[in-house]
Amino acid sequence: MPTDIEIAQAATLRKILPLAQERLGLPGDELVPYGHYKAKLSLAALRRLEKLPQRGKLVLVTAITPTPPGEGKTTTTVGLGDGLNRIGANTIICLREPSLGPCFGMKGGAAGGGHAQVVPMEDINLHFTGDFHAIALANNLLAAMIDNHIHHGNVLGLDVRRISWRRVVDMNDRALRLITAGLGGPGNGYPREDGFDIVVASEVMAILCLADSLADLKRRLGQIVVGYTADKKPVTARELQADGAMAALLRDAIQPNLVQTLEGNPAFVHGGPFANIAHGCNSVMATRTALRLADYVVTEAGFGADLGAEKFIDIKCRKSGLRPSCAVVVATIRALKHHGQGAPDGLEALRLGLPNLERHVHNVQQHYRLPAIVSINRFDSDTPEEIALVQAACERLGVRCVLSSHWAQGGAGAEALARAVVQACEGEAPALGLLYQDADGLAHKLQAVATRIYGAEDIDFEPAAFRQLEEITALGHGHLPVCIAKTQYSFSSDPKRLGAPQGHRLRVRELRLHAGAEFVTAICGDIMTMPGLPKSPAAERIGLDDGGRIHGLF
Repeated sequence: MPTDIEIAQAATLRKILPLAQERLGLPGDELVPYGHYKAKLSLAALRRLEKLPQRGKLVLVTAITPTPPGEGKTTTTVGLGDGLNRIGANTIICLREPSLGPCFGMKGGAAGGGHAQVVPMEDINLHFTGDFHAIALANNLLAAMIDNHIHHGNVLGLDVRRISWRRVVDMNDRALRLITAGLGGPGNGYPREDGFDIVVASEVMAILCLADSLADLKRRLGQIVVGYTADKKPVTARELQADGAMAALLRDAIQPNLVQTLEGNPAFVHGGPFANIAHGCNSVMATRTALRLADYVVTEAGFGADLGAEKFIDIKCRKSGLRPSCAVVVATIRALKHHGQGAPDGLEALRLGLPNLERHVHNVQQHYRLPAIVSINRFDSDTPEEIALVQAACERLGVRCVLSSHWAQGGAGAEALARAVVQACEGEAPALGLLYQDADGLAHKLQAVATRIYGAEDIDFEPAAFRQLEEITALGHGHLPVCIAKTQYSFSSDPKRLGAPQGHRLRVRELRLHAGAEFVTAICGDIMTMPGLPKSPAAERIGLDDGGRIHGLF
């Protein structure tokens, strides 16, 4: 059986400029080509298109609580997009860009898989068009200007013990989580504790993905709080006069990237925050642009519906006014068995794992208020008895269940899912199912997510987090939405609590104000904003032959 990269490398790609003209009506001078098969929409194109009305319906692809390899959300998004195009529904997909950390770590890339991929797969999974590098540079320029300001007199009075801005790198590197910077004497600045996050957790990444224009990007960059004075007055990037140069570095990165699926259908791949440590959605600008160009736009939100979908609704949709018409909940037999582990046989394990699916469906329908479709991402190992058990559970829930084989068959394997989506999207998009209102306090917002979505009994603030809660509220940021960073492997903050646990307590150990992104992140449990590599990282199996052809990437 060919691997993902072998399937991608065997494909015949269309040149991107003619594809954009034919399928999207975009003339060549409105695109900035990066070689033959990828391009960016120019700022001029974005300005022209933002004057057009939205014509498309937005479809959100989310999932049950995943296993470490993932359950095929991206693959389903690509397959569904191809399936919709096959049945005559003009469709664009909107994905996040892959991070190099997972590509070289354990999870692999994020360009889909099998016969449901976006291409050129190697480019997308590696450096692509340089967006992540630009985000890292903008982030680290601000870090450098902070230390430079302190070194040259510290006119703003930044307290070196209260600097909150961290450096970033797009690689899993646990050794950089906590460091000491400025060693080596007076010429190297003032020694202080510092640390690195992975690029996808950077506030700059969140800003790029939530900004609705270049002007909004610049405004948000200036609002970034980098630290505090001794009397706890916030200091911003605008006060450091760093926001202009940061915006200059992001001029190209803010322009959405256009590529194609294996079946030659257009795809925007832009921005890439993780959903376990960030807000987990592709850029607002890419999504809005797609909705002006197509009848259907299929997008994903990272990890399970407790993380990505909740943030999609409560952060991205709240801020942008986007309204999904329906949600697809991706499930696999493999993951459901995982959530029923300890059972004597596979069928019983599957039965015991079904509450995980049931809770996600309940959340999507009752709390997010979206019509839901369960899509079983079929594996060759799935038996008819196992599939029938999941279908029966969905019937009891009153939710449509569709078996999809897009990994093996591409868009043809997702036609049934595509027809179900078209039917679910009939009529006006439903009102947003927000979990809380802006005026609610931060603690109330965290409690609403924890109790209503995670099934928690309550939340527990560690002493430092409680002080941060009071300080952020006193600074006037209590109206912001919350972005919960926790394990993706459980509804709880403990990755070992599988299924659909009840009565647990969400442990909040740190709150981070992201005044530019306009949300507050709660770091919960033992989640890290800088992951580490596994014992046997994927990097060990990736290589380059003498002809320059990459192998081992997946």
